[in-house]
Amino acid sequence: MYQHPKHTGIDVRHRATCSTKRGGERCTCSPIYQASVWFAREGKRRKKHFSKLAEAKAWRQDASAAIRAGTLAPPKRTTLDEAAAKWLEGIEAGTITSKSRRPFKPSTVRGYRRSLEQQILPAIGNRRLADLTRQDIQGLADKWLEDGLSASAIGNRLDPLRSIYRRAIKRGEVVVNPTASLDLEAAGTRKAIRIATPVEAHGLLAALPADDRALWATAFYAGLRRGELLALRWSDIDLARSEIRVSRSWDQKAGPIDPKSETSSRTVPLLAVLRDYLDQHKLATGRDGEDLAFGRTATEPPVPSTVRIRALKSWEAAGIESVVGLHDARHTFASTLIDAGTNPKAIQDYMGHSTIQMTFDRYGHLMPGRRDETRKQMDAYLESALSS
Repeated sequence: MYQHPKHTGIDVRHRATCSTKRGGERCTCSPIYQASVWFAREGKRRKKHFSKLAEAKAWRQDASAAIRAGTLAPPKRTTLDEAAAKWLEGIEAGTITSKSRRPFKPSTVRGYRRSLEQQILPAIGNRRLADLTRQDIQGLADKWLEDGLSASAIGNRLDPLRSIYRRAIKRGEVVVNPTASLDLEAAGTRKAIRIATPVEAHGLLAALPADDRALWATAFYAGLRRGELLALRWSDIDLARSEIRVSRSWDQKAGPIDPKSETSSRTVPLLAVLRDYLDQHKLATGRDGEDLAFGRTATEPPVPSTVRIRALKSWEAAGIESVVGLHDARHTFASTLIDAGTNPKAIQDYMGHSTIQMTFDRYGHLMPGRRDETRKQMDAYLESALSS
């Protein structure tokens, strides 16, 4: 391996078989560019290798600026295995939070640990955190794509690695995030939303076992998420004020947890049609106060898979082919709000979306005022304005 004699902070390293000489013959190999920066106070040098000269120059420029700003720490020999272990410990303890500054959900933590321990660390865990390159991560993604994983599944698998590097950059442990700007196959078209009409919803509920109707009705007519349904207590249902307060969710292993986000804590109007189902269910169970509204017992929630199986069997027995899931029932509630002319901002609040853009992205195609409707409204407005 031949090292270029110029001391510019970027060395060109050639393969041993390359014909390049100090005299300057044209390179016949694919050189590796080693960029480096010097920490004068600590007397240490940080190095990183790149396949492209432009990338090496960009890294060195960023690293030099970070040293001057005091945001880049001297090099450490921390491996990805070590960084991942500390990161997992932090998110499990709640000392490391999500981008929204909230603790990670227990189910998310379990998924992140599974991705790291089963897929990522066995492949690259022994590499130094600062040495991993975009090409390394791209290679992993390409392999998973060849194995048949979808683009969205690959993105989900890389999420914990992205979070580890975001944290490392903020702490000055690395300069470049190798998980950024990856060439991932575009995610497929989002699965079509299954929405039941009011008549279909009524028929689906009528075919269910009596014990399950109130739970499904709350999904259809209040739009609660599955975890929110499982955690709902009778004290959260204010029959006098015709309101349902959503203040927690349920994790199958961790039990009651905080809602998905700050906006997930919300108050939903209790519709008259839903009140009938809840009144009957409360009378049948004899529960109240802090008791779970839909639990197997007052303190144990139902098992979602069991609820789903019972529903499918009931609908099949009734000859109903167009079936839904609990999340489809939530979509149905959103559709009902839209059909009733509810203000989009109110829909955002009732659905517990963090932004109005999320509401439009998910349900905008259902809202009136698109294309032909907008054109007609604008034509009428302009005609009136110009003729006056």
